[in-house]
Amino acid sequence: MRDKKNKPKGEKALHPRNLHNNGYNFPQLAEACPDLAPFVKMNAYGHRTIDFADAENVKALNRALLQHYYGIDYWDIPEGFLCPPIPGRVDYIHYVADLIGAEEKRPVRMLDIGTGANGIYSILASRVYDWKCTASDIDPLSIENVAKIVANNSGLKDKLDLRLQEDRGSIFKGIIREGEYYDVSVCNPPFHASLEEALKGSQKKLDKLAASKGAETSKETGDLSPKLNFGGQKAELWCSGGEIRFLRRMIKESKDFATQCGWFTTLVSKGGNVEQSMKLMRKVGAADVKQIEMKQGNKITRILAWRFEGGES
Repeated sequence: MRDKKNKPKGEKALHPRNLHNNGYNFPQLAEACPDLAPFVKMNAYGHRTIDFADAENVKALNRALLQHYYGIDYWDIPEGFLCPPIPGRVDYIHYVADLIGAEEKRPVRMLDIGTGANGIYSILASRVYDWKCTASDIDPLSIENVAKIVANNSGLKDKLDLRLQEDRGSIFKGIIREGEYYDVSVCNPPFHASLEEALKGSQKKLDKLAASKGAETSKETGDLSPKLNFGGQKAELWCSGGEIRFLRRMIKESKDFATQCGWFTTLVSKGGNVEQSMKLMRKVGAADVKQIEMKQGNKITRILAWRFEGGES
């Protein structure tokens, strides 16, 4: 039995090919991944659910989704690292596939900038579309963890190439090698400018979660170190100058690799950063600039995409 109240937020707006449009079938998922079963409870409305404010609950759900739908037998992240919502992450990949005309462009190579410890975009792209992915990150622990995921999943071993970004001032430089070509790059930039700002954002989301179930928040209990179900380390959640500074650096640097990537893409979390980013794309000589909206309930996530002349094969 599928629980209508436990559909991913905004499921009606998910990409048509998204396997999670019909919500979470918890009995089916718990059967596929028994580790999830202890976390599944009945809520006040008589529907099966989990505690989405608890990190272990969400990690167990992710493992079940990845195993049942994508054939990933092993997936884990260290404590405190970003635990991504699978339905929204795979939506990005589906929209990128539409952008590059993936059905006509086989084989596809994707560059995953800032893959994190979860490696989720590269994992999903390789399993859904059989793309070969290069996943980069500035954090050695993140690369090490994704390497462990790859080593424990035979279907990923010839699909993911992991690279450590050793220069914190660079994004593509040192990652894209001479003679390489990528059909598309993806990125989910750090969107906060400082730890303080990240904690405030976490507290706001915790308050909303608590209000929805009548629970105490860390603010009410005096906890000054709020933790979200998805966690997040420095490189994953914040950087000096925040999202807009990261975007500016990415856009400017992309010009140096104009002929080595068909489409550059990135998520943009803050609406106010969209227009100035698009202006900069045109200023550095992008031949085509697109904005793609992914609507999930009241939330709108934006994908910005740009390419240069000579960038497409």
